[in-house]
Formats: sequence, structure tokens, C-alpha cells
Amino acid sequence: MIYFDNAATTKPFKESLDVFNKVNTEEFFNPSALYLSGFNVYKKIGEARKYIINTLGGKEDDQLIFTSGATESNNIAIFGSATNKNKTYLFSMGEHPAVYNCGVELKNRGYKVDFIPLQKNGEIDYNYLEEICNEEVCFLSVMLVNNETGAINDFEKIREILDRKSKNCVLHVDAVQGYCKIDFNVSKYKIDLCSISAHKIGGIKGVGALYISKQCRIKNINFGGGQEFGIRSGTVNGAGILSFLNSIKIMQKNKDKYFEKVDLLKKYLIKSLSYFKDKVRIVSNDKCSPYITSLLFIGQRGETIMRYLDFKQIIVGTGSACSSNKIGNRVLEAMGYQKSEVIEAIRISFGFDNSVEEIDQLISALKEFIL
Repeated sequence: MIYFDNAATTKPFKESLDVFNKVNTEEFFNPSALYLSGFNVYKKIGEARKYIINTLGGKEDDQLIFTSGATESNNIAIFGSATNKNKTYLFSMGEHPAVYNCGVELKNRGYKVDFIPLQKNGEIDYNYLEEICNEEVCFLSVMLVNNETGAINDFEKIREILDRKSKNCVLHVDAVQGYCKIDFNVSKYKIDLCSISAHKIGGIKGVGALYISKQCRIKNINFGGGQEFGIRSGTVNGAGILSFLNSIKIMQKNKDKYFEKVDLLKKYLIKSLSYFKDKVRIVSNDKCSPYITSLLFIGQRGETIMRYLDFKQIIVGTGSACSSNKIGNRVLEAMGYQKSEVIEAIRISFGFDNSVEEIDQLISALKEFIL
């Protein structure tokens, strides 16, 4: 099997699975327990917390809470920040459903919500943000790397606008597709809240985290035993967290090497697609993350191509796996593509273990289907 849907999930590192199994077997204790064995797990989780904050570029007195994944991290960040219906909450049209649908829900609850359009290149419309931003804007959520196209938003521009127009605005970043893959620093851009996920970087599913800067205050949205600084109650997943930490360490150690390899793979893919001439359009430009490439095959349904490739033991995506029953593609439509075009889309998302030979097999299968 050839796997090109790494934006949906990645294969866990064997070493991280080993950590998960070892902790569950030998250190399965509740980290909130008062006896020594539980406290030792609690200490290791605390060390993981500090390490992850450091990888994000955070400061020693910032917070990081562990969650069940990016969806929960995003929900806590957004609904935990929603405290004033007289202020304005901004979201980009390019957000993952785990953020975008929170914005829709806030609007349904009577909050003032606005959505920032996208440019043709997939980045947010910075001019629109400039126009709409004022002191009444109290919250902005913009993703680092778009999960559909790989478009990378410019946080230097975003921070400059906020500093001039709404200096007290809370800035939330869904960094799921960029964390440990591209350079990013929460302190540099004065990020208040940042969501990350384990299973996008060789970790297991069901583990994530939310970074919270020292100056940011959010309310808890669930109630229980007061774990994770009272913000996210529930028994802490010690084995999952320490497995997550192991995946982060592997990715951090190899980040430049993986990026270079994936960048070469994307360039090889684009070159190989020239064989189809006017039968394919490349949505993701060369400024996008090399890990994700969105394509439109003219006159073909992306879902049909995906199913054919699946039959050939080649797995690709058609968009966010978290909304696989959707009709159309909100992100591509926000970029200006018509519904008749977006149904032609497939997404190729690389992992560091993909190869040129696998791309050759993909192209060969596409030739069989399209030509």
C-alpha cells in the first residue's frame, strides 16, 4: 500500500508506540494520585509540558494543557475565550471544521462573529483583516498551515495589524499541520493560544495540547476534578502524553531533513504532473507547505479518482477527513473556485517516508484512469 494522506493522520513511530505500551504496562498509575508511583508519572508529564512549550518558542511561565486532540484544544481555546457578546470574534474562512464550526456556534449563541475571506493563494485576506480590525475585536483565530491546500498564513503581517488596530485581541493559532514541520515561534508573534495534535506527527490518536501564554486567561468549559490547572478536568492520559513527547523529539531532531526530503518530493510530483498538461490544475503554489498539495483534475470527480486509486492500493485524500460526508469544499470555494471545480479536487499529503518511486506509481495509475 502507498499512503499519500498524511494530512489526515500519520503512521505512528514504532518508538512512540513502544513508549505508549511501556507506560501503560509499567507506569499505568493515575498522575493525580497522591502515592509515589502516581507522582512519578505526574513529574514526567510536567517535564513533557516544559519541553513542548520550549519547542513552540514559549516562555518558562507559560502554560500547556493536555487534551484528547486538536478538536478539544480548539474548543477550549475558543469557548474558553468567549466571555463578552459585545465584542467581535474573528475566524478565517480557511479554518479546519474544528475551528470554523466553533465560530458558527458562537454566532448561533448570539456572539458577534465575522469570517475573514481567503485570497486565491489560500492565505487569509490581510486587507480585509486590516479593514475590519478595531478595538472591538477581542479574538482572532487563524491557522498556521491550511489542511486542504498547505497555504501558510503570514503571522508577521497578522501581528503587525493587531498591534496597530487591536492590541488586546487574543490570537489563537491552530498549528496542527505546521507544528514540528515548519519554523514557528509563539513568542515572536505574540500568540496567546496554540493548538497541536499528536497523530499528525507520528503520534497516536486521542492526544493533543493547548499552549496558553502567561498573559492569557480562559475559562474552563468542562467541570470535574480540576486537572490541567482546572481548565481541562479528567484523568490525564499519561501514556499518550509521553508517547506524544517521544514523537515530538523525533520530529524535532529530523525536522530539517524531513522538510528537505518532502520538498523534493513535492517538486518531483509537480514536474511529473506536467504529463497531463491542461487536464490538471495545481492549487497549492510553491509558497505552500510541501507536505500538502491540492490538485484539480479537469472533468473528473476527485472522489472517483480517490476510489480508483484506493482500488490500486494508493491512498490519497479529497479534503478534511474530519468532515468526509461534506458536499463541496468550503476552503477551495473561499479561494474563488466554483462548486463545479472543487468536486475535481484531490489532496496529496506527504510523509517523510514517501518516495519518488511511489510518486511514479501514483502517476502511472492516474494515467490509466484519466488518459
